[in-house]
Amino acid sequence: MVYKPYVIPALDSINAENFKNVALSLFFYQYYNNQVYRDFVNALHIIPTDVKNILQIPFLPISFFKTHKVTTGEHSEPAFIFESSGTTAEVPSRHYVYDSDLYKTSLLNGFRQFYGAPQDYVILALLPSYLERGSSSLVHMAKVLMEKSGHGESGFYLNEFDKLHKTILELEKRKQPTLLLGVTFALLDFAEMYPMKLEHTIVMETGGMKGRREEMTRTEVHAILKQQWQLQQVHSEYGMTELLSQAYSKGDGIFNCAYTMKVLVRDINDPLEVNESGVGCINIIDLANVHSCAFIATDDIGNLQADGSFEVLGRMDNAVLRGCSLMAI
Repeated sequence: MVYKPYVIPALDSINAENFKNVALSLFFYQYYNNQVYRDFVNALHIIPTDVKNILQIPFLPISFFKTHKVTTGEHSEPAFIFESSGTTAEVPSRHYVYDSDLYKTSLLNGFRQFYGAPQDYVILALLPSYLERGSSSLVHMAKVLMEKSGHGESGFYLNEFDKLHKTILELEKRKQPTLLLGVTFALLDFAEMYPMKLEHTIVMETGGMKGRREEMTRTEVHAILKQQWQLQQVHSEYGMTELLSQAYSKGDGIFNCAYTMKVLVRDINDPLEVNESGVGCINIIDLANVHSCAFIATDDIGNLQADGSFEVLGRMDNAVLRGCSLMAI
């Protein structure tokens, strides 16, 4: 049962002017071609043809990725499956990715939007625990960036702090632009052991203590990293297993979305009350999620500005903390 064919637009053609129309077209397509999403919308007694703007679109709770196979359309085998981190007792979220080219295009377009060509950077990834499983979306993201970077020095690090330190010092000496992408607890461990002055290295934390250290606010984490490495700002990435697009912060925990992604906020007490600014639970439209669900109600709480920038303030009290969740401000 198909409402009408959905032609995936060129992702680099999506902008603020056409985003809402693309989102509405994708909503109708996913309603008629995604059984899980259609059942959810029907359970809310929402008639699809009554949905006239993005604030009326129902957002699927992120927990459905733990309990259901959330897919749109008919597919054979997925290109890969992203799986969330967590304790062995937790059921992981699973995101079935059927179009690897669509994922790469979304990731690279978003990166270029904020940082320019990946080829300009050496990409270093400090991702212990995430590297130990092959299904991490964060590890896959780093792999794609490294492949596109093309620099021989790009690579992953588990706990080889001494080797990483020597590599960074050599790159700094050459004035080579470098991106150090790291999970929070590992960046803190590395910074405390190896203080240095970074002038040509962007440090980007992805959140996550995974029980390795006492929970800290982002402000506290960034203060330590800035002091140890004499940085003006620490950057951040906001992404998750259930998304194919990312948002980035170039400092102070203020995020901006890639063109394929938009953040809205829902009322904490009324999930169907959705707004384009204010404090509330974060809803995300990800137009790259063509083959899963593009409309996700997360467990994060945020402060959304009218210009689309946002802060992550924490998580809902009843939400299970995940390894990739961001710290409270």
